[in-house]
Amino acid sequence: MEVSPDASSRHLHNGVDTPLPPADLHGSYVNHRPLPTEGVEKRHAYIIGSGIGGLCAAFFLIRDGHMPAENITIIESQKVEGGALDGAGNAEEGYIVRGGREMEATYQNFWDVFSEIPALELPAPFTVLDEYRIVNDADKNWSKARLLEKQGQIRDSATMGLSRLQQVELARLFLARKEDLDDITVEEWFSEGFLNSNFYTLWRTMFAFQNWHSVLEMKLYMHRFLHLLDGLNDMTALVFPKYNQYDSFVRPLMGWLIAQGVNVQYDSVVYDLKMDIRGESKTTTAILCRATDGEKTIKVHPRDLVFVTIGSIVEDTAYGTDDTVPKLQVNQPDPLIGSSWQLWKKLAEKSPDFGRPEKFCADVPSSTWESATLTCKPSPLTEKIKELAVNDPYSGKTVTGGVVTFTDSAWLMSLTVNRQPHFLDQPSDVIVPWVYGLLMDKPGDYVKKTMPECTGEEILTELCYHLGLIDQVGDVMAATIVRSALMPYITAQFMPRAQGDRPWAVPAGSTNLACLGQFVETHNDVVFTLESSVRTARIGVYSLLGIKKQVPDIYPGQYDIRRLLRATRTLNNDEAFLGEGLLRLFLEGTYLENILPLGPNETPDDLKGTGMFEQQLTHLRGLLEGKHSLATAKGWLQGAINNFRKRH
Repeated sequence: MEVSPDASSRHLHNGVDTPLPPADLHGSYVNHRPLPTEGVEKRHAYIIGSGIGGLCAAFFLIRDGHMPAENITIIESQKVEGGALDGAGNAEEGYIVRGGREMEATYQNFWDVFSEIPALELPAPFTVLDEYRIVNDADKNWSKARLLEKQGQIRDSATMGLSRLQQVELARLFLARKEDLDDITVEEWFSEGFLNSNFYTLWRTMFAFQNWHSVLEMKLYMHRFLHLLDGLNDMTALVFPKYNQYDSFVRPLMGWLIAQGVNVQYDSVVYDLKMDIRGESKTTTAILCRATDGEKTIKVHPRDLVFVTIGSIVEDTAYGTDDTVPKLQVNQPDPLIGSSWQLWKKLAEKSPDFGRPEKFCADVPSSTWESATLTCKPSPLTEKIKELAVNDPYSGKTVTGGVVTFTDSAWLMSLTVNRQPHFLDQPSDVIVPWVYGLLMDKPGDYVKKTMPECTGEEILTELCYHLGLIDQVGDVMAATIVRSALMPYITAQFMPRAQGDRPWAVPAGSTNLACLGQFVETHNDVVFTLESSVRTARIGVYSLLGIKKQVPDIYPGQYDIRRLLRATRTLNNDEAFLGEGLLRLFLEGTYLENILPLGPNETPDDLKGTGMFEQQLTHLRGLLEGKHSLATAKGWLQGAINNFRKRH
């Protein structure tokens, strides 16, 4: 059985040659429980890293693999589980989360896990998914102040601000083959005008893309989230947890695993794996680690399994406070610094099938950004947040609805306030906003330092400046605690890459080892999501155990004509796209009329008799008569002809 089929390489059809459901079918039929594989009760599994990938690997081993929980050991280098899904602190010393999670409904693998994990607060039989739906169905997420400028003024983000040619740039990327985008950056693909558009500002600040990042990853994001494109500007496409990511996901999942009998070994750094390599075959035979009680060698039998989280986006985080600056320690000969990267490098030395970690971790300035968590008592800052919020921050409902970006900030700073309280023990008069800066190499607009050079109070001062509160910054400081986190590899997964730079979940020839996390190759999924980590875990478990069950490919919204038409109109600044008039003419009054996208303030009745076809015909005639447009069209046509000749 092909555990991880690639829907983008198939021609969809039914026949005797298709005994299994389509690769990207999402639904109850693909949620069956498979039979246990022979001898699984005698096998053991060792999971290196307790991030969401590692925890879900344990879940799939138990639920679908039927492996006894007591045969599973999680080895974690830190004193607490969760990896990047963190959340800690208190109201007296300040809370901290290094990042947040923007989520949506089609995380098939993630929601499959949490549809079975007991809810954090509701009684049995409610699950985390049940609890999540109850919160979000009653409290729709949206943003009324997605973009700000000029010290706190709301900037219009109703349209994407793309010219016709800039829309063509996006269309070219959508149609490009993945194989043709190796090591190409965003700024190499797109024009300067595109990079200054509303669309790109919304895009890069929501997903943390830099101009020098991989345009291949941007393409994958377009396909993965095409069905959400018309919610990009107001965040209506997103759903958020009630609390921080640790309490919402890690705490209930870890509780379930412990209750099942899974073993957890903290403060243990795995620095190498012994392997028996014979030709193409690679069998892991031992795990070498440093624990609090000294060096350990864990023997791995041939039928035992090893799951390794390679790389880490939050490795070597440096922390700052109100009056201190975070100080990075990277690329040093200390075995505790960059331990996950050092382990990956050791694996890559054994075989090129384990990828090229240097492509992702060797350029720290290009993969770094900084976040700050604010612990706020009432002040002018909390009052300003009320102005920008959808609901009162103290109401327990959606607040900013996602990040609010200061478009004229030198740091490209963004602020978000999720539902409050954000922590279980958070006092009723405290709110916890989160701030991050995407650009690290420029002095601030008020505080003339780069963000990493700033103390927490200086970051807060810069924030107050962009909110129009600089005259009240003293009052804000007196009521606010700032804890900052400078992360050297936080966007390492977006660095330009080529085929072979990332290993597959089960590297070629590996008999008992799988790779987990954000630096693992999949057919079509993106990175920097909870879903992608869970996907790698599921593929690894099913493949190594020989489980007769497929991992569904990404949600097929990219093939849905309704989504394609809606996205086309959205990218065309919510105006009728070329050819929409003809579609309306043909489909008016038919069963398929509902696939047509409605414009702003339009109703279905407005589709009848709009005269749009005649208007667009006139516009097309004028477009073809324009010399510049005609020359551009000829250029694209000649390029298409040249590409055709190369292939034939």
